[in-house]
Amino acid sequence: MLKVGLTGGIGAGKSEVSRLLVSYGAVLIDSDRISREVVEPGTPGLAAVVEEFGPGVLTAEGTLDRPALGALVFADDDRRAALNTIVHPLVGARAAELERAAPEDAVVVHDVPLLTENGLAPFYDVVVVVDASAETQLDRLVTLRGMTESDARARMAAQATREQRRAVADLIVDNDGPREALDAQVRAVWEELLRRAAATG
Repeated sequence: MLKVGLTGGIGAGKSEVSRLLVSYGAVLIDSDRISREVVEPGTPGLAAVVEEFGPGVLTAEGTLDRPALGALVFADDDRRAALNTIVHPLVGARAAELERAAPEDAVVVHDVPLLTENGLAPFYDVVVVVDASAETQLDRLVTLRGMTESDARARMAAQATREQRRAVADLIVDNDGPREALDAQVRAVWEELLRRAAATG
């Protein structure tokens, strides 16, 4: 099994890269998806979040109000750390469970947005960073996701710098260009991952 950490700044296009890798045969473990699962209604994770942040982070239906929680944590390092202390161990445990269920010869791609920020690079055999300029990230967040520019800049500022992410990368996918260029790069990355998997196997 080859354990791959896939990361990139918000708006860099990491989701598209993970989708392509899955189409080539990778087993994907999506930390964002798991982080939503562990705070679904009735979970210990949601109970812990409400205990920490109060009932104002719940919708009328009893689900997590992500915008309300985001407003609390993205501008406050201490509050963000408190949330991470609750959620990250739960995500890690579930990710490990999914990894154990993967075939022995699999290329397992862990899609981890905050890999750099949380010092997780040493836990993977290979780290792939999806890289894009701040200008590209901002444009995508505003144009494609409908964020305000100030909200987009705040989200970007809360993450590692482009230089910090590149420093932990074994392989870099440059996603400033057109989609066609991305396809070719990801195919090349997949071939390299298969080569490394064979070498370790």
